[in-house]
Amino acid sequence: MFDFGVPGYRPQWMTGLSVVMAAQGIRLAGLVGRRLSRVLVVWDPDEDEWFADGLVLLDFDGEQVEIVHQRFHDVSITWNTVDPAQPMDWAGEGFRLVWRDDAFREVAALEGQELRAVELLDWVGDDIAKGTVALSFVFPQGRITVYNALDENGIEFDPPDLRYDRHVVGEAEEPKGDMARDREQA
Repeated sequence: MFDFGVPGYRPQWMTGLSVVMAAQGIRLAGLVGRRLSRVLVVWDPDEDEWFADGLVLLDFDGEQVEIVHQRFHDVSITWNTVDPAQPMDWAGEGFRLVWRDDAFREVAALEGQELRAVELLDWVGDDIAKGTVALSFVFPQGRITVYNALDENGIEFDPPDLRYDRHVVGEAEEPKGDMARDREQA
């Protein structure tokens, strides 16, 4: 089994919304209320660019979710198995890869925010991507979505494309203070 350049890593491949929901929904929902500590991506320092074939790590107060997409519909979600302090070796290819936590300027605005919701996004567009599953993490002031960019990862910070069906797997309750009462009266 290919380890994505991470010694000891074992992806857990899933295909389809119902499979991902059954296997990971409860654990993903358990992230709600935690603060985003950091996001790590694999970086190619020789090309000075994101290596989108590698894993994406999101750390929520010490609970690390590890996401990687491959082929047209496969996603692997694992937990706390990757040590980013360890060096990577991409199948003995000999090119350097490193973890980077500042690859996207949008992440800095999300770090420290409390996770408000986790959504699984099911692509329903009438194209080859139909049936791919993306993971979207919603914060008070933004979101990050890790999606299948057709045999590699993609990352977005905007609201999901309308061709996604959104399935909330975990969501924080609204506070019962003045703001909630004001909304009820409106």
